[in-house]
Amino acid sequence: MGASNVVVTRAPSARLIDPTPLPKGAVGRLDSLTGLRWFAAFVVFLHHVQNLGAIPAFAPFLRYGTYGVTFFFVLSGFVLAWSYRPSTGAPTFYWRRFSRIYPSHFVALLIAIPIFYSFHPDPAQTWVKPVSFGILILSLPLIQAWWSNPVVELSGNPAAWTLTCEFFFYALHPWIMKPFRRLSANGAILVAAGVFVLELVYREAMDRTPGTAWVHHIPQPVVQLPAFVIGMCLAVAMRRGWRLSVPPIVAYALTGAFVLFLGLMAVYPLHTWIAIHILAFTPEGMVLVCALMIAAVATRDIVGARSVLRNRFWVTLGEWSFCFYLVHATFIYLTRSIFGPESHGWATLWWWAAMFVVGLAATAALHYFIEKPVERQLRTWWDARGAKADAGVRVPAMSGEAA
Repeated sequence: MGASNVVVTRAPSARLIDPTPLPKGAVGRLDSLTGLRWFAAFVVFLHHVQNLGAIPAFAPFLRYGTYGVTFFFVLSGFVLAWSYRPSTGAPTFYWRRFSRIYPSHFVALLIAIPIFYSFHPDPAQTWVKPVSFGILILSLPLIQAWWSNPVVELSGNPAAWTLTCEFFFYALHPWIMKPFRRLSANGAILVAAGVFVLELVYREAMDRTPGTAWVHHIPQPVVQLPAFVIGMCLAVAMRRGWRLSVPPIVAYALTGAFVLFLGLMAVYPLHTWIAIHILAFTPEGMVLVCALMIAAVATRDIVGARSVLRNRFWVTLGEWSFCFYLVHATFIYLTRSIFGPESHGWATLWWWAAMFVVGLAATAALHYFIEKPVERQLRTWWDARGAKADAGVRVPAMSGEAA
């Protein structure tokens, strides 16, 4: 999550070195992926808004909206590997990721705490937890998802558990890219396939062992790492010239068919061997369809083909998607705490629409008043500090920083 627009480049030789621009006429930005990000955030919203009121006909399918975060993990790996520059040192990379993610997280955390915590929580409001500063403090450095206890893992702003995963991915990314730079296109695809097989082995091990086995207690950042690495592999392969000759509409249709099958299985369960195994490997199936969508859409931008997702409307929403992800559930639960759960049925669509409008308004404010200006200020300060250090000039402290 939190990945920004990237410049399309390609490696001119067998090594993944500082890339040269694409030929004249090629698309210069992967804006379609930015637009696609919005839809991933929106399906997460549809999953969460059911806590306010559900529509029974949609519920079996919208429960899988939570896998929008899987899309973000794959996309994050793709974008960071695609925009990789060997000349960008690890400290600069880490600072840029911090500047991109942390300011919005911090503000969203401050908004979430009074909604999800109380010194005297009402037992009927099951989402409200008693104040525990020892647990809450874990949300500041974004390490809460290293604990499997939901009270800890979902502490602070519950949506921020994914940022623990992202920070772990960021920490590893510069080091994973070192060997990945030497991969050919076929080599990168083979590595992605190998990682995917490891995911299947992990899921099979979980299915065959009791819940007390160690395999069930692997922290979320480690469990989600393969999705990120597969995204990286796709980007490396595409920088080498590999393209997915599958139209995006086919990728969307396969994703929709997969979710349709899963939803129907919840209503009309089949007890065949293959149906049972597809259900068991749902997380891995979601990684696969997310990777397929990302590769198909990226290919369309790279070759300069027409794409509705490059429309400025969708790109703008995609740029807002990180902030929308951070705040939407907070306002859903605030509304529920005030009005209580709404009755299930089609009338709840009005509440869904209201939550969408409120969430989008808060998103725009967070994006334009915090996310963009603070990121710009932090990156400018870092770049200026580095330039002066390179020139041998003493760098003044930031405002409020001890000299």
